[in-house]
Amino acid sequence: MKPLAGMTLDELRRVTSSLGMPKFAATQLAQWIYGKRVTSFDEMLNISKANRQRLEAEYCVGLYAPESAQKSEDGTVKYLFDAGEGKKVESVYIPDDDRATLCISSQKGCRMNCYFCMTGRQGFHGNLTANQIINQVLSIPETHTLTNIVFMGMGEPLDNLDAVLNVIEILTSDWGFAWSPKRVTVSTVGVKPALRELVEKTQVHIAVSVHNAVAEERQSMMPLEKVYPIRDVMDMLGEYDFAHQRRLSVEYIMWQWFNDDIKHAEALREIIPDEHVRVNLIRYHLIPEIPKLRTSSDERMAQFRDYLNGRGITCTIRRSRGEDISAACGMLAGKVKSQEESAKPQKR
Repeated sequence: MKPLAGMTLDELRRVTSSLGMPKFAATQLAQWIYGKRVTSFDEMLNISKANRQRLEAEYCVGLYAPESAQKSEDGTVKYLFDAGEGKKVESVYIPDDDRATLCISSQKGCRMNCYFCMTGRQGFHGNLTANQIINQVLSIPETHTLTNIVFMGMGEPLDNLDAVLNVIEILTSDWGFAWSPKRVTVSTVGVKPALRELVEKTQVHIAVSVHNAVAEERQSMMPLEKVYPIRDVMDMLGEYDFAHQRRLSVEYIMWQWFNDDIKHAEALREIIPDEHVRVNLIRYHLIPEIPKLRTSSDERMAQFRDYLNGRGITCTIRRSRGEDISAACGMLAGKVKSQEESAKPQKR
């Protein structure tokens, strides 16, 4: 059965047209799936029984629950989802006062091969479909309380651009979630052509994972630097207006004695296109497989922050969340513990 969740309104219209259903039925389907979060056709009471039977013969709603959940001491929850072919992906729910953010995955693994990232170290096993991406949003218990979505989970979102664009359309269209694009952030290591397309087709916030503005050093940790130098990526982003409707931010993981001194702060300042860009400094979370990397001290992170703030660039140190359940930045790996290898969720 082909899932309807993850389809855009145009795609739903093609479905209803092929089944001989009225034109308005596509909007009804979108409202039931994305507005009311129903999981079966039987719940779609304003669609005739005959049309529900036509749908059931070829399609399913396509929502399925996470296989497991781990809750951190700070309230963060990491969810594990089946991604097919024996692979798993993780999403992270982050409550914070009046905000409730969900960090979602876009790929099974990642082919960017960043040295410090657990997802990248497990290899690439395929793109997630729009259904598998939006299901992460629709199928967690907190779905109705979410205020923000960040494409910052497993995978490089811009390496799966078509599916990501479809999900953004669902999140921001009147027939979908009807969210403001300001509630959505897409994180990227800098896939330049796809990034330009994203910026021109949407109004979502952009977060660029820089981590080191010295080209040779960045390339040693992030191979994409050789193909799309971060200086060129930031120059391109400087062509667009990030002062009003959307935000451009820089993500910067800090490693002791590698990228955390004033020389590196100055190198970062030089590639930032204007004063509206925000810099988020991120504590590195120790990964056993990478023993040589260590997180920067509080003092060095504060010096780095103050240097940039003193030169007109807003820079903050991000509060770490979910480290005790391996849900922090760079730690998602889709690993399955033996006790989690229970029954598969049922498609509905």
